[in-house]
Amino acid sequence: MSKVACVLTDMFEDSEYTSPEKAFKDAGHEVVVIGTEKNQEVEGKNGEAKVKVDVGIADAKPEEYDALFIPGGFSPDILRADDRFVEFSKHYMLKNKPVFAICHGPQLLITADILYGRKVTGFKSILVDLKHAGANVFDEEVVVCGNLVTSRTPDDLEAFNRESVNQLS
Repeated sequence: MSKVACVLTDMFEDSEYTSPEKAFKDAGHEVVVIGTEKNQEVEGKNGEAKVKVDVGIADAKPEEYDALFIPGGFSPDILRADDRFVEFSKHYMLKNKPVFAICHGPQLLITADILYGRKVTGFKSILVDLKHAGANVFDEEVVVCGNLVTSRTPDDLEAFNRESVNQLS
C-alpha cells in the first residue's frame, strides 16, 4: 500500500480528484489531502465535490509520502503561487517518486522548473507553457515518462487512473 499526497485547494476539477482518488483507494492505497490549512474544506469548481484537508502544507513532509497526485482545474495555478507547494512538488520529481498530474496539474511542475526534457501532456491551454518549460509535449490521453504520468482532460481519466495505479504497483 502506498501513501499518496494530493495537493489541493478550491476550484479543482471535481472528477479529476474524485475519479483517481477512488481508483487509488480501490487499489488499496491511501490518499492524504495536503492543503493550505488542516481541516479546511475545499470545493471543486463544479460544486460536485467537497474535500477536507488532512494536512496543512506547513506540517507536510514530502518524505512521508510515496507519490504525488495533482488534480487539475484552477487549483494547481493557485497553489503554484505558494512556494511551499512548489518545493513540496519538486521533491517527488527530484527523488524519482511517482507523480500524477492531470489537466492543469502540470502547472505546478512548470513553476518547480523540473520538466526540462520530460515527455508530458496537459490541458490544451498550457501546452505552450509546457514547451517553454523545456518539456517534450504530446497530445495523447496519457503520457508516461519514467515516474511521471500526465493526462489532458476528464475524458482521459480511465487511462490516467490505469497508468497512475500501475506506477504504484
